[in-house]
Amino acid sequence: MENGKGIKQAMKESQRCARELLAFIEKSPSSFHVVENIREALSNQGFEELLETQEWQIQPGGNYYVIRNGSSIIALQIPENTGWKGFHITASHSDSPSFRVKEEPEICVEGHYVKLNTERYGGMILSTWMDRALSVAGRVAFWDEEKGEVSTRLVNIDRDLFVIPSVAIHLNRDINKGVEYNPQKDMLPLFAEGGSDGGKGLLRKELARAAQVKEEEILGQDLFLYVREKGKILGAKEEFVLSPRLDDLQCVYASLRAFLESRPKNYINLCVVFDNEEVGSGTKQGADSTFLEDTLFRAAKGLGLGGEGLLSMIAGSFFISADNAHGVHPNHPELSDPTSRPYLNGGIVIKYHGGQKYATDAVSAAKMKHICSQAKVPWQTYANRSDILGGSTLGNLSEAHVSLSCVDIGLPQLAMHSAVETAGVRDTEYAVKALKQFWQE
Repeated sequence: MENGKGIKQAMKESQRCARELLAFIEKSPSSFHVVENIREALSNQGFEELLETQEWQIQPGGNYYVIRNGSSIIALQIPENTGWKGFHITASHSDSPSFRVKEEPEICVEGHYVKLNTERYGGMILSTWMDRALSVAGRVAFWDEEKGEVSTRLVNIDRDLFVIPSVAIHLNRDINKGVEYNPQKDMLPLFAEGGSDGGKGLLRKELARAAQVKEEEILGQDLFLYVREKGKILGAKEEFVLSPRLDDLQCVYASLRAFLESRPKNYINLCVVFDNEEVGSGTKQGADSTFLEDTLFRAAKGLGLGGEGLLSMIAGSFFISADNAHGVHPNHPELSDPTSRPYLNGGIVIKYHGGQKYATDAVSAAKMKHICSQAKVPWQTYANRSDILGGSTLGNLSEAHVSLSCVDIGLPQLAMHSAVETAGVRDTEYAVKALKQFWQE
């Protein structure tokens, strides 16, 4: 009886953690909003912002963060005692597959409709975006007279605004036999009724209102469509999570929460969130940039460590790259590897790849398994079927700039890169527990 009560209590805790995850996702419709929400959480805990344009003043016992491009962030916790052994780092990513809004985006159709000109951002499952309420979020840039420079402001038009309508089955009888969608023709969202002006400037009016600036002041924009559907918990035992952007905000949330609930002892802790993973990470704010390298160098310099000291610390460091993993699909179990078969609610997934798209090796895997064992958290393994190509992630790209021991992990999910994805309720809490164990050593 007691055991039954314990199981129910554990499930309630997992569901509470999952609901907090869903609240975080709902507040994070773009990578810029993800970083702003992280910044707010860090500031509320007394973290101090460091600016890349200024010299860093840091000291033992301090808590800091630095933001690049408004869409990537690195937070640091420095132990009070010196003689640090190295860095304990996690990395996840703030972006998800979406449609990026082009400049001058309105397109008039026969004087009756206005649709929006967009392009793919990342490799999404196109059909899953159809017939859903959508809106737009991101940032706008404008000249700030008071500061004498270009400033940005977050925007989120928080209402149902667009839809990408399907073609009726009566007009395409082969729709259920498989369709190849053309992103320039089939995937443009309906925005408004047409008018004599063709809808030109209609979106700018909405953006100016949301950003509280004048239309003519807007000089640039980074805007992305997002699904308006709210995340939810479902299943016979409320054991599953259904939500947009689980890849990779599930890992972002788990990392942030574990980081804020941990205190370092002998290692400097870093919680890293990169942007642009979904398009290859090759930007100044991506995993294949110098952002992490620059931050480690400047932190070491601020703490009085020379180049030799920094390299010695890096050699003694550990990096956990956290990006969601493919769970075994209930309708297509044959698509998974014969022996590495992660399931939802089965715990943290350690990812392997013979071609080194994942950075895991025997030593880093053993370290991760030990962390999970210490935290009393289950772990699973993932590898692609040998005849199916997989994706890449953050670990190997970051390692090319900062060479340290690295493991690639994730949380198991279904329908990765769908507009709405499915994951397990218990897995978010498993990640929080394991990462707390890692950061608290």
